[in-house]
Amino acid sequence: MSGRRVVLSESELPTRWYNLQADLPEPLPPVLHPGTMQPVTPADLEPIFASELIRQEMSPERWIEIPDAIREVLAMWRPTPLVRARNLERALQTPARIYFKDESHSPPGSHKTNTAVAQAYFNQAQGVRRLTTETGAGQWGTALSFACKQFGLECKVFMVKVSYEQKPYRRSMMHMWGGQVTPSPSKETESGRQILAADPDTPGSLGIAISEAVEAAVQRDDTRYTLGSVLNHVMLHQTVIGLETERQLREFGDFPDVMIGCCGGGSNFAGLTFPFIPYKLKGRDIRFVAVEPCSCPTMSRGQFRYDFGDTTKLTPLIKMYTLGHSFVPPGIHAGGLRYHGMAPLVSLAVKLGLVEPMAFHQLECFEAAQLFAATEGIIPAPETSHAIRGAMVEAQRCRDEGREACIVFNLSGHGLCDLGAYDRYFRGELEDYEYPQEHIEAALAELPDLDEVRTA
Repeated sequence: MSGRRVVLSESELPTRWYNLQADLPEPLPPVLHPGTMQPVTPADLEPIFASELIRQEMSPERWIEIPDAIREVLAMWRPTPLVRARNLERALQTPARIYFKDESHSPPGSHKTNTAVAQAYFNQAQGVRRLTTETGAGQWGTALSFACKQFGLECKVFMVKVSYEQKPYRRSMMHMWGGQVTPSPSKETESGRQILAADPDTPGSLGIAISEAVEAAVQRDDTRYTLGSVLNHVMLHQTVIGLETERQLREFGDFPDVMIGCCGGGSNFAGLTFPFIPYKLKGRDIRFVAVEPCSCPTMSRGQFRYDFGDTTKLTPLIKMYTLGHSFVPPGIHAGGLRYHGMAPLVSLAVKLGLVEPMAFHQLECFEAAQLFAATEGIIPAPETSHAIRGAMVEAQRCRDEGREACIVFNLSGHGLCDLGAYDRYFRGELEDYEYPQEHIEAALAELPDLDEVRTA
């Protein structure tokens, strides 16, 4: 096919989510209760999550049906286009074929809405009236605010303070859909007050915001907590991306050699790549590249250890690549990539050698975003610019080696609410930051020693 894009019909929207847990060569390590350090049961999680989401979190089923009510909302923008980046190819003078899955088409402008709609639906079906959550750059907070509006739920968002200040228009989007937004850490929770007492000038972190959101959820019977990344059911909901991509590539008559996504907690990367991992498990030569910032190098410089998902140790412990729950990254503009841990499923895939991490600096990613905007016309989110940079590196390698390859990356969201960051880039006010190893080691030293866990 010689065209630029494949757009599927509404009737081709996936009817099932794909669950990678069914096909990995070894099971995930058990999630541990923070009090007993024993594997959690569904009953342990019920004060925090909706029952159906707990079932999905622990499910070994390969395919899980998508309810019609969820598909009806997803159809407002799905299926999303798969685009051949021909102008970018010419600019790079590469023989590589570059495709991007354009997730910027959702109402809030990012892939996050795929799981926000599902989580809002399952909570509303259980009789929950209010959802709490955290957000970094604000993409997840806007997605959940939109989803809650669709199903008549209240939405409370704790937004990492540095992003709250950097990205005012994401706050405006949340307010537009009825979301209540508080900069984190705040004085509304005991967790927030503890953090502020220790460091009144902290920029905040996703770990801190998670602590506040979980605390706010367990205080009311009509409230549950939701998470925009990391957990298995979130990865599951995002696989609509890869399932659509697989069908669209068939129409192009192509198949990926390299698949790339930016990685903060892992959800957009997982959504694109997980449906393709079975091909690799069956012997197909395909690479999966997870791109993270040098300032928060979870997979590149972290350890595969048990750790808390939040700063004040309210959440269960999961085995993942982590920089330590006390790690507070610098306030780079890719706020959605500033998380200390990585999704357990992505982490295990890295450990098994199925996924390779790659880290880039902030400035080279903004430079890549500028070229992408000039050639393909879309201003990407700073998070997404990391995937673009990864795709450009692979394409330039093909040029230098004189070989063809099919490169597919996830354009996880647009940057129309991030123009302030681009203004700072053009003024030369942004700088690269590589986290000192001694600070990483100090955070890792606080991890619990749980490598050997009894599951009896």
